[in-house]
Amino acid sequence: MAPKHQPKTIALPGQMILLGTGTSVGVPTIGCGCRVCASSDPHNRRTRCAAVLGLPEGNLLIDTPPDLRFQLLREGLGVVHAVLYTHEHADHLFGLDDLRIMPFFLGHALPLYCEPLVEQRIRTAYDYAFSDLEPTHEGAVPQLTFQRIGTPPFSVLGADVIPIRLQHGPRFEVLGFRIGDMAYCTDVSEIPEASWPLLEGLDTLVLDALRTRPHPTHLCLDEAVAVARRLRPRQTLFTHVGHDLDYEETNARLPAGMALAHDGQRVNLS
Repeated sequence: MAPKHQPKTIALPGQMILLGTGTSVGVPTIGCGCRVCASSDPHNRRTRCAAVLGLPEGNLLIDTPPDLRFQLLREGLGVVHAVLYTHEHADHLFGLDDLRIMPFFLGHALPLYCEPLVEQRIRTAYDYAFSDLEPTHEGAVPQLTFQRIGTPPFSVLGADVIPIRLQHGPRFEVLGFRIGDMAYCTDVSEIPEASWPLLEGLDTLVLDALRTRPHPTHLCLDEAVAVARRLRPRQTLFTHVGHDLDYEETNARLPAGMALAHDGQRVNLS
């Protein structure tokens, strides 16, 4: 079908926007009056994790968090051409229905690149999108198509993607992604030995760093710093950050080339 609407949007050639950099409950956290949650510094306001990359053939969104509508409106990003999923946890998935408008702009169903477990979760959580019933009207349900991925490299929107297997705690595996000299690795507690070579020679590493204390399913800040020191990218930006870490105070004590990321941060893709 032909596109039916002319979107108001921006172009992102060669750039990545970190749409959200917060932990699963966001910062401020509901009901919390701690110093970071009460902070007036906008860098301490962290929505749930997502990123969008401006690739040669369109905008690639990584994950669809519950804050997605707000994030896209905040950045003026009207069009997403494809979605790539790290895993199916709620804070990375449950904004998917906010993309129901995209087929009006694209003229076709929105492609979702994900592992089979993520597809299964989407088909369960959004079962109304896959019903045999005739829709009552156009746009009533999301129009989605799945592109299954695993660890072999693949291409999307004119760019090559290298999936990186990561551990998210002792019982769960997720994917990070390398595109060119940038790697995006959120929700990681351990990097398997076979994955380390895929992270060599980076310009930019976006890496999980939840808090100061160790956590069973995420890297803590010291662990994330150790990963960055081993890989030695030009810059490391820490994401999936909780309310333990004040933006200015933490960045002041981090090694050179490392910093907490913030919502809306733009990164050049080399």
